[in-house]
Amino acid sequence: MFKTLHKGLLAAVFATLPLAALAEGSVALEDVAKISVLPGWRTQDGSHMAAFRIQLAPGWKTYWRAPGDAGIPPQFGWKGSRNLKSVEFHWPTPTVHDQNGMRSIGYEGDVIIPVELTPNSADGPDIRLRGQMELGVCHDVCIPVSAKFDAELGRSEVKTPAIVASLKDHPLPAKQAGVETVTCSIEPISDGLRLTAVIALPKLGPDEITVVEFADQTTWVSPAETERQGRNLIVVSDLVPTSGKPFLLQRSDLRFTVLGRDRAVDIHGCQAG
Repeated sequence: MFKTLHKGLLAAVFATLPLAALAEGSVALEDVAKISVLPGWRTQDGSHMAAFRIQLAPGWKTYWRAPGDAGIPPQFGWKGSRNLKSVEFHWPTPTVHDQNGMRSIGYEGDVIIPVELTPNSADGPDIRLRGQMELGVCHDVCIPVSAKFDAELGRSEVKTPAIVASLKDHPLPAKQAGVETVTCSIEPISDGLRLTAVIALPKLGPDEITVVEFADQTTWVSPAETERQGRNLIVVSDLVPTSGKPFLLQRSDLRFTVLGRDRAVDIHGCQAG
């Protein structure tokens, strides 16, 4: 069921999310989270910049692409979309929360997640962004929810201020953040690999946290232990595949996000240490 709240260039399609079955005291999810598509604009290079908007009730949160050990990873499907070749997310910088003794990484309040869309044909019909997303929203309980979306994006060249602001609120690329070197050493453990990375970069403030991601999302990646030693961050994480055995790892398949109090850094790959 959809509620159309805006028309014209900023037409947004709101979905009333179906509530997962809860125990006693169930909640009306429309009072917890609303999702819309911001149609955005056609860029000079022929792609299209749109966004998902997630409006959360006070005290509720949802999760980043790597949600931590207490979060639910978001998933998206694009079945029914038209003239859509590929989708690239531009995730804004998340915040870190302690939840029942575990770490979760995500967002609160009004969240804008830009998505850069590449059409199959620049001269083809307007992009239709259609599909389904699976999200987790949490307060005292966590609710896995499913929402459908359906929006005609048009070809406006007028930039949407909310999307522009969100694009600026993202982790800095490694070079821009002053990262000097990133080296990784790998050692086998009984059920996978232990990764030790040394990242040379300026301090991002107190309580730096590093998130390690691996291209193969079926591989479990443990919450990283992060320790500052002068100009270096020492990051240790275990990677455990479904086979439960050591495996051959390509260092280019690793991604590190260092989260500080005021800024964050996005690092792709590492060199042998």
